Amino acid sequence: MTSASLNPASGPARRAVVAAAGAAGLAVALTACGGSDDDASGSSNSSAGAGTAGAAGSAGSTGGSSASTGGGAGGTALTTTAEIPQGGGKVFEDKKVVVVQPSAGQFKAFSSVCTHAGCAVKSIADGVINCPCHNSNFSITDGSVKSGPAKKPLPEVPIKVSGDSITLA
Repeated sequence: MTSASLNPASGPARRAVVAAAGAAGLAVALTACGGSDDDASGSSNSSAGAGTAGAAGSAGSTGGSSASTGGGAGGTALTTTAEIPQGGGKVFEDKKVVVVQPSAGQFKAFSSVCTHAGCAVKSIADGVINCPCHNSNFSITDGSVKSGPAKKPLPEVPIKVSGDSITLA
């Protein structure tokens, strides 16, 4: 044995380094798949844009309103009403928003970030917004959970419908 292998000041033992690397890898894997539905953890597991969409949803429209009445004179243009099929919708990945038309002339928007593990929802079919990661499904009417593992609804995002234009409020 050399004196360097007995000297603790020469750096951490190989076993300690390997154990730390293994623990870090395990933590990453558990964070990705083991998200909790407590508080706002669904949006905290995702990027900053999802948190913004969630925050906007809490200040947005509620109930059966077809658009928010909040002050969106300079809102971000999303789409036209013709682009959103009745009973369906469209996901805008770059804005982290899904716009739906639950019934004729009624348009709503929700965060496109799944409240289970922060994955992006990908499709809308048969009145349901679908997340492909763990098969959570949400109602296009109010964002409520139709089937889990998600336990919390998609947060509503305020939009404004003016003529045939739909904008973020």
